[in-house]
Amino acid sequence: MSPPWLDGIRAVTFDVGGTLIDPWPSVGHVYAATAAARGFGELDPRLLNARFYGVWQRQGATFDFSKSAWARLVVEALAELGPAAHSPELFQAIWDGFTQASAWRLFDDVGPCLRALKARGIRCAIISNWDERLTPTLRNLGLAAEFEFILASVEVGFAKPAPEIFTAAQQRLGLPAHEILHVGDGRREDRDGATASGFRGVWLDRSGASGEGCISQLTELLT
Repeated sequence: MSPPWLDGIRAVTFDVGGTLIDPWPSVGHVYAATAAARGFGELDPRLLNARFYGVWQRQGATFDFSKSAWARLVVEALAELGPAAHSPELFQAIWDGFTQASAWRLFDDVGPCLRALKARGIRCAIISNWDERLTPTLRNLGLAAEFEFILASVEVGFAKPAPEIFTAAQQRLGLPAHEILHVGDGRREDRDGATASGFRGVWLDRSGASGEGCISQLTELLT
């Protein structure tokens, strides 16, 4: 008998950032280390992290995950560098740095969850709001081979919660939407976007929140 989350499910699609992996030690630490390595001086990682997330929260639905959009965001986050924040060399180093395994941590529940799903014969894939770095990043983390396909929003031209990205994934899987479960850490982007597209959706809130359609660890899918 399948666990309730997986009852009638033949495929599970996952978000990536905040669901499978997280920046390590933080976005601000990666920015500061990259700037220091290229002679731009010592920056406070905590300040950079706070500034990054402040800028990130202002982006809203207008952010299209293109390289140019990331370049503008990085300039704002590095504002204390003054004109140096516009350095193409620095941005390229930051852009490349986030494809490296060292810039990320893998959540402990990812491996056990994926292994258990595969043992049940459930297919696994990725649907993530991301840019063209997604596949090489997951490859460097040793995760890419775990998924049937990796679908980034920049490839589709639509970001979650838009139905187009979920429809694109459904077509690749060749399954009815109600036989696909999508899991992610965004209540609106992942759970609500998935259910509006006919998928079943689960919101992963690692802070420990509970409620209908919500889990705090990926392994709860299996119980």
